[in-house]
Amino acid sequence: MTIEGEYVPGKVGFTRRQVEAYEASGGTQANTIEGRDVGVVIVTMRGATSGAVRKIALIRVEHEGEYALVASMGGAPVDPQWAGNLRAHPDEVAIQDGPTPHRVAVREVEGDERATWWQRAVAAFPDYAEYQTRTERQIPVFVTTRV
Repeated sequence: MTIEGEYVPGKVGFTRRQVEAYEASGGTQANTIEGRDVGVVIVTMRGATSGAVRKIALIRVEHEGEYALVASMGGAPVDPQWAGNLRAHPDEVAIQDGPTPHRVAVREVEGDERATWWQRAVAAFPDYAEYQTRTERQIPVFVTTRV
């Protein structure tokens, strides 16, 4: 089950191509970061202002069926636009980790829960630790729950 509505592909070409290849192959292709053995999932969400369906590939950070969505943007000084989408529409999100997407609700985590998920995220993708040193903002972490 996915999010209904008009899909508007992202402006970043490599991300758009990765999403398309992942979905077309049922997750058997384009399921890692290019040139690295780091898995990704496809996240489908509703745009905060446009209302359009948006899709991105994010690092796969999974624990007991839940996923962390880390809004690092490589340590940029601002949150990625998709973080605003999740905040605006936390119940209109789907995760695809393999052949079939499933609906999830997301919540932004803080405190001890964030610390636990942050450790899991850094274990899955150590670059996150460096990204945090590049910015003064605390990188947001969202956690999914299947619905």
